[in-house]
Amino acid sequence: MQEGRSLTDREINRGLLNSLYQNPKWYWGSVTLLGVIVLGAMAAAGYMINQGLGVTGLNRPVMWGFFITNFVFWIGISHAGVMLSAILRLSKAEWRRPATRAAEVLTVFSLMTAMLMPFIHAGRPWRLFYWVFPYDWARGVFPNVRSALIWDPSAVFTYLTSSILFVYIALLPDLAVIRDRSTGVRRTIYSVLCLGWKGNSRQWKLQIIAGILLSALILPVFVSVHSIVSFDFSMAIAVKSWHSTIFPPYFVIGAVHSGVAAVVIVMALMRWLFHWHDYVRPEHFDALGRLLIVVATGWFFFFVMEFLFGLYGLEGDEISVKDFLTAQAPWSWWFITFVGTTYFIPVGMWLFKSVRRNPWLMVVACVSVNIGMWLERFLIIVPGLAQKQLFNFAWYTYAPSPVEVVIIIGTFALVSMLMLLFAKVFPLIPIYDIKEGEILKQEIKIGRRTVPAVIRED
Repeated sequence: MQEGRSLTDREINRGLLNSLYQNPKWYWGSVTLLGVIVLGAMAAAGYMINQGLGVTGLNRPVMWGFFITNFVFWIGISHAGVMLSAILRLSKAEWRRPATRAAEVLTVFSLMTAMLMPFIHAGRPWRLFYWVFPYDWARGVFPNVRSALIWDPSAVFTYLTSSILFVYIALLPDLAVIRDRSTGVRRTIYSVLCLGWKGNSRQWKLQIIAGILLSALILPVFVSVHSIVSFDFSMAIAVKSWHSTIFPPYFVIGAVHSGVAAVVIVMALMRWLFHWHDYVRPEHFDALGRLLIVVATGWFFFFVMEFLFGLYGLEGDEISVKDFLTAQAPWSWWFITFVGTTYFIPVGMWLFKSVRRNPWLMVVACVSVNIGMWLERFLIIVPGLAQKQLFNFAWYTYAPSPVEVVIIIGTFALVSMLMLLFAKVFPLIPIYDIKEGEILKQEIKIGRRTVPAVIRED
């Protein structure tokens, strides 16, 4: 059942375009603060490139640390767009409407941020040119095209391209609305962007077909991207704790878990900042909370399986890593924190309807999820590398340097700043989707009660 009052087209246009035409005091101050943090991160990255990776905490054998952890984390966040837009669009879930645009845009910006991490991690970014293209380039050494590290760029760039198309096609009707309400240069720019959209029946038909086709076509990419990211670990035979066949589904369900939780945070913040209480309502948070319970439980199943698989073979290397995680401080505390914040705390909160319908309690639970999911990636990468490997007789641990911490904080500021800037140019809630939901809504009488219902076109 849908809640909230019925809205006219004029009210929807005015309400959802207020972020474009109004300039609240907090907006530019927030953008400036986030921009300063991003500039600080850029300065730290420039300093690291100039001085070398020695200014980080990376060492032998722990050659992957915060940067690769952050890469996997942002790739995971990007899965929110497909889950909430493609899958729920195909299943015709009505409550998806206010969340789709924010999820799609978060996907694009998360992927862009994720792709920065390998460049920064390389220490000499220009050298990645030799690895992106499987060609000799007169160096006398061909890259190993069978490596998952070569598959990553093609998979992520395919996902990024399809996600940008997904966002742009869904934006066309809204761009026409902004064009009709603008004048001067602004009208000219939006006229070009909306590609001559007039809103006739043929254009609507093509737009709907394109949305459905992209929703279906992007699903295999959605599954393959994080599966290939997991291959970066599972195909590294020398690192015993990584060599697990369950990594692909484990990584994919974990990505959906963190991604949907991130969308809830974005929805709650934009509801508060732009006063979109009529569009993002408690029922939407309730539905997302129910979805997150299912996703979190699926993730917890794969997590338990991954942990048990490492012990089932009774291999000394695997057991030593699990012992390192569960019995040696401070790693054992990080492990307990990761499990609690990822599953037990948020799911314990989501079981109560009063929590699911409270936006700020949902934010607390979803922030807990993303803290836990970031720790999960960190605890997958570092403990396995810290143990003595097959061809490495060194044993060491890892502690991040201030340079790494500043860069990681800068990535979160970058995504937040890009979301705010996007909201200044384009509506973060799809106008046409909300109007379509209002049209499909009607009042039906059941017994003595009159309740809202949804007409299905099938």
